[in-house]
Amino acid sequence: MPTRKANAQWQGDLKSGKGNMALESGAYEGQFSFKTRFEDGTDTNPEELVGAAHAGCFSMQFSAMLAEAGHPPDSIKTEARVHFAVEDTPTIERIELITRGKVPGIDEAEFKKTADKAKEMCPVSRLYTGAEITLDATLES
Repeated sequence: MPTRKANAQWQGDLKSGKGNMALESGAYEGQFSFKTRFEDGTDTNPEELVGAAHAGCFSMQFSAMLAEAGHPPDSIKTEARVHFAVEDTPTIERIELITRGKVPGIDEAEFKKTADKAKEMCPVSRLYTGAEITLDATLES
């Protein structure tokens, strides 16, 4: 399997400095700062990118497991809410996964059971075992 890379550069101190993050693929490059991480800025922050990675990984894992069980989804849409606390030590305390799926021929119980298993199997979920990761799965018609 290939090794994926992303990089970041930071200039200056924490509060007045600025940074830039980029993906090796070139699909994303953007700025980040103290304001975008700890306040309300317009650029990105590491937690937002963690959320995007987690939502994407979970959606792919869930879709694969549904298809393997004979229920290929029409769509899986996942939002990841990354809860970042800044008290003594800045910490990602929790990640909420909210997923909605259109999956023909499946009932709510099997949908939720498969979603729970996908949350456990998702490589990004397994990476973040130090953070609480919750899941809200809803089958849409």
